[in-house]
Amino acid sequence: MNAEKAPKPRALLPFFLGIGAASAAAHVGNNFTTYLVGGLIDRFGFTPIQMGAWSMVETLAYAAAMFLVAPRVASISPRALALAASILVVAAQCASSLTGAYPLLMVGRIAAGFGFGLLNTAVNLSAARMDYPARAISAGLALQTLLFAFVNLGLPMIGRDHGVAGMFLALGGLSLVLGLGALMLPSGAITKADDAGEARAIAAKPIGADGTRVLAAMALFAFGSLAIWPFMERAAHAIAIDAVTFGQFVSIATILSAGSNLILAIVASRLKRSWPLAFALIACGTACALLTTVQTPFAFAAAISLYQVTWFMTYPLILGVGFAVDPSGRLAVMTTGTWLLAQSLGSLGAGIIAQAYDGYTAIGPIGLVFCVAAIFVVWPLTRRIDRGLSLANPA
Repeated sequence: MNAEKAPKPRALLPFFLGIGAASAAAHVGNNFTTYLVGGLIDRFGFTPIQMGAWSMVETLAYAAAMFLVAPRVASISPRALALAASILVVAAQCASSLTGAYPLLMVGRIAAGFGFGLLNTAVNLSAARMDYPARAISAGLALQTLLFAFVNLGLPMIGRDHGVAGMFLALGGLSLVLGLGALMLPSGAITKADDAGEARAIAAKPIGADGTRVLAAMALFAFGSLAIWPFMERAAHAIAIDAVTFGQFVSIATILSAGSNLILAIVASRLKRSWPLAFALIACGTACALLTTVQTPFAFAAAISLYQVTWFMTYPLILGVGFAVDPSGRLAVMTTGTWLLAQSLGSLGAGIIAQAYDGYTAIGPIGLVFCVAAIFVVWPLTRRIDRGLSLANPA
């Protein structure tokens, strides 16, 4: 490719800040939908199945955006993509604040989800220009989680004082600020205009068996670990934890996860693939099981801290495997899209389980089973990478 692969050292700080802003903008929905779900249930009396479907359409739109863009990644400017996506998200959040009609809320969630997907695509395209993409992803997540620690403190208070409409507007304003920060992302496409043939070749290349393993591992991990997320605040509410206290617990957890991602960003280039990923998957699955089975606020706080730390370690580790298989970034975009597709199904499934059994207890242990299954799927691939064997010719 003709474009410059990695930023020069003097440009790394703006690059990482742009990655952090875009990553945070892309994950506003994933991180704060749980507060909106609780607010909509309290304000309009929607059922768990309705809110599971509402969460599902957001993540389906998120995944659709990433799969739509994936074949064209080599010819897209991350900065332009992030700008267009931010405008869409801000408009959707603000429009949603004006209505309590379920069909209109669904339309707003689809639009927001599509914008989040485009933003995450911009993050992955930017990370692909680094020699160690997982380092860029981890650095971006560290900046994101530090910011979200404060948002988790403030957003429940806004909900308490101004209702769910106030939360929608606050998240729209946050997306606007983060979208401006994302203007620090790279402005050019990975391939130049005279490399159109190379861009088409990247789009047409099959992902192969190794790529399929990466997608399957992410699907199992996301289905298992994120099914409970839209209902996390409700699960806390079920053991007498109010929304503000829940936000405080999540804030502490996000600060801890920021620290773990900073460490991961520093050591990413020296880590093996297999054992760190297996450990992270087991730890995250265990946290899922604890989140829906513990009965005290202290135990819940500990479980959500373990969950946040290990989730934000597992995600870049799986993406790092994707970049190792396909350095162009196309597989990484597809992997993130697969995460959202699996979460979409998990959210609906969690809503059905919660309504059928009048509680969330079963969801966490099921998540543990799926996280362990992801280890078995990806283990042969990560072991080959660790041994330096050709990915095209497994031994």
